[in-house]
Amino acid sequence: MPTKQAIYQIYEQDYPEWLDITLNQLQNQDLENIDWEHLIEEITALGSEQRHKVESYLLRLLIHLLIYDYWKSEKDWSGKGWQKEIDNFRLELDLLLESKVLYNFCEKVLDKIYSKARSNAIRKSELSPTIFPETCPYSLTEILNPDWLP
Repeated sequence: MPTKQAIYQIYEQDYPEWLDITLNQLQNQDLENIDWEHLIEEITALGSEQRHKVESYLLRLLIHLLIYDYWKSEKDWSGKGWQKEIDNFRLELDLLLESKVLYNFCEKVLDKIYSKARSNAIRKSELSPTIFPETCPYSLTEILNPDWLP
């Protein structure tokens, strides 16, 4: 097994090898030689990345639900495309939200993300802001339901 210093250098030079070594150390409970600094960094980054994905897919899903619901003059022309996008974003979120932690995070950020989606839908559609509700008109259950459209 490489020394701590060697493992630290492997992280910088050969990330997949570092992952293999670190996994092996964890499985063997070799806690003395683990590159804790980089392991903590990687776990933190992974959690942040997953939360960012939830926010990103939720934002895009809400934008499309809003324009599908309220941009009546474009619905005949663009409605099918919006439905496909809604389906795609729901599929991506469904995979992420298998994690109860990420589902809870999604519930927590819904209002904040809705506000951003509303602003984006207003800019995109150039409709009056008064058309779009100030608070999210959809429940999370509706938002995630593949059989529901507003």
